[in-house]
Amino acid sequence: MRRLAGEWARGLDDVAREMHAFLTARIPQVSGDPEISDLTLASCASNVEAILSMIRHGIPGSATEAPIAALEHARRMAARGHGIDATLRFYRVGHAYFWERWSAELVGAIDDRERLVTAMRETAAFVFHYIDEVSGQVSTEYLAERERRQRRAAVVRADLVRAVLAGETVDRPGAEQGLGHQFGPRQVAFLCWSDGDPAQLERAAGAVARAHGASRTLMVPEGPHALAGWLNAVGPADPAALLERLREVAPEVGLALGDPGAGIDGFRASHDQARRARRVAELIGGPSPALTAYRDVALIDLLSRDLDAARGFVRAELGELAADDPATRRDRRTLLAVVAPNGGPGVAAHELEVHRNTVLQRVRRAEALRGRSIQERPTELLAALVLADALDRTVLD
Repeated sequence: MRRLAGEWARGLDDVAREMHAFLTARIPQVSGDPEISDLTLASCASNVEAILSMIRHGIPGSATEAPIAALEHARRMAARGHGIDATLRFYRVGHAYFWERWSAELVGAIDDRERLVTAMRETAAFVFHYIDEVSGQVSTEYLAERERRQRRAAVVRADLVRAVLAGETVDRPGAEQGLGHQFGPRQVAFLCWSDGDPAQLERAAGAVARAHGASRTLMVPEGPHALAGWLNAVGPADPAALLERLREVAPEVGLALGDPGAGIDGFRASHDQARRARRVAELIGGPSPALTAYRDVALIDLLSRDLDAARGFVRAELGELAADDPATRRDRRTLLAVVAPNGGPGVAAHELEVHRNTVLQRVRRAEALRGRSIQERPTELLAALVLADALDRTVLD
């Protein structure tokens, strides 16, 4: 074996070129990329040289260290976006080439059957050990390089997002390329947050993307417990189906959605709406998962921007009807069903499943608690009732 290894070492360049040709014919990443091709040739030469040297000098496979060219090849594969399986395939195919040629030459060099079997067994074990060791080191380097690049890309994306949201002038094509996101006509921004398993945030983002028919999602972490995202929606989402999906994959996540927006302005506006929807969702409270669309809470958001002022407004308009007890809450909700657009005693009776006379009795009690007729300041009364119904104890006495 040592003699054969020496002969191969003298013709190393030819062996490396033949192995490279063998790989090129079987792995598309080689022929389509000159830089990968050059590194593949260098990796072939350095790996074969290492194997031959270790065989000649009796160095065990456990002492294997991946050649520099092999590690650089792994880093470049990661940089090109090729998967780890594609990277390791070079070693599986290269192993096949080496063993096919080496075993054939062993058969021609050793006449004694027992010696041949021993040489085959020992070489097979050594080469397998070598490939296993190098593959592990190459995998580690590949993953480290991919992580480094992902971190750098994440920093670039976060900086670009901050610049766009801050209203800074950005080059649109460059920003779209850096973000991996098109400022299309139907961008939907969303926010996910949770105090539970952080992995649920990405699962929630995936559910949002599927619900809108989006193939890609731009995601930017906002600390360890929140995630901001944008997608280009193909169509509107079904809120009930999305909430059901959240219950399955992200039961501890809150989700806020902005309205669809176009261009860079829409990117900003939809995010601002999602942020405001989250604020309202946190004021309302309630169990997770929770889905809050800005369009459903836009009025509450506007009315509650100044919470102290909102509390004062509710007290001034409702008087004792702002008390936080079950009976008053029932009368307040009945009154809201009456004074709401398209409302009235009959509508309220149907919604609340009570008799119309019961509705009228509750309205009279509500007027007494308020200290004035429902005909007085009707717009302000409706706004106060909407606030009280949505935010409850946040604005009530």
